[in-house]
Amino acid sequence: MAEVAAAAGVSQQTVSRVLNSNPSVSAKTRQKVREAIAALEYRPNLAARALVTGNTHIIGVLVSSTSLEGPSGSLLAIEQTARKDGYWVSMASLQSNTAEEAVDVISHFINQGVDGIIAVAQTAVSVDATLKAVGTMPTVLVTSGSVPEDCFSVDVDQADGTRQLMTILRGLGHTRIAHVSGPALDLHAAARLAEWRASLPDGADEIVVEGDWSSGSVYRAAMTMLATGANPTAIFAGNDRMALGVLRALNERGLRVPTDMSVVGFDDILGTDCAIPPLTTISQNHSALGSAAMDLMLEAMDGRPARSVKIPGQLIVRASTGVPAQPK
Repeated sequence: MAEVAAAAGVSQQTVSRVLNSNPSVSAKTRQKVREAIAALEYRPNLAARALVTGNTHIIGVLVSSTSLEGPSGSLLAIEQTARKDGYWVSMASLQSNTAEEAVDVISHFINQGVDGIIAVAQTAVSVDATLKAVGTMPTVLVTSGSVPEDCFSVDVDQADGTRQLMTILRGLGHTRIAHVSGPALDLHAAARLAEWRASLPDGADEIVVEGDWSSGSVYRAAMTMLATGANPTAIFAGNDRMALGVLRALNERGLRVPTDMSVVGFDDILGTDCAIPPLTTISQNHSALGSAAMDLMLEAMDGRPARSVKIPGQLIVRASTGVPAQPK
């Protein structure tokens, strides 16, 4: 740093201010320092800086799963937003989704000296384990689960997205709407299931089968449901992957979409606009989610009061929805 200061004709304190993006340095001086840094190929010692400032500018991000579009999209958005804010991300994914694994990951983050932790928590177990393990560490939960009032949290509004899908189906005249849910322990699946139930017409039959978020599991479940004579006029699949399994099952049963059956999904994954027919679904704004998570993290690090944020999903209407078929 002394060599950079001498080359730029400034003090070491000014070099430090430039490195820490202090706004008090003029643009002309900042440019001179940056040119000296480039010429000398200077790289600051981040470990030494952390010892002095007490900050690593690293955020630990815990993800329940990276194989699904929702959590992986959230992770990417958080990482990109964090870098814009001058932070780097240290990421770990849970393989077994046990409390012990979550605590072990959080302990590693704390020992690593991260400035804060963002947990993308898909299950109540991971939510509870995170809250117990973080101590006084600034923490943000990305979850649909219940959190204490003193906890920062953000998520796509699962209930509102489900409500939008059910509103369009009800508006088309559907009253027998089946639901293919995600795994029972998944908080997103539970939120969508609860709102589906709340949005059914009074006295309507609850036609529901459980999948594991995959197309294959729901293809088999849908074939079984259709064989039992449940006779819904529309199917709300808990995510787009499962909706693709439903479309295959309906095709093999000789049912046309949407002439004989309407189908909707959730997530708006790549390719749903090219499904046969293109799928009506809810698009999740992962960019807004990542931005909100980092905004909340900065607030948590500043010691500001906790709050929760819900990001609205966008209804994408395509050709998989139509009026119910008339009884023959």
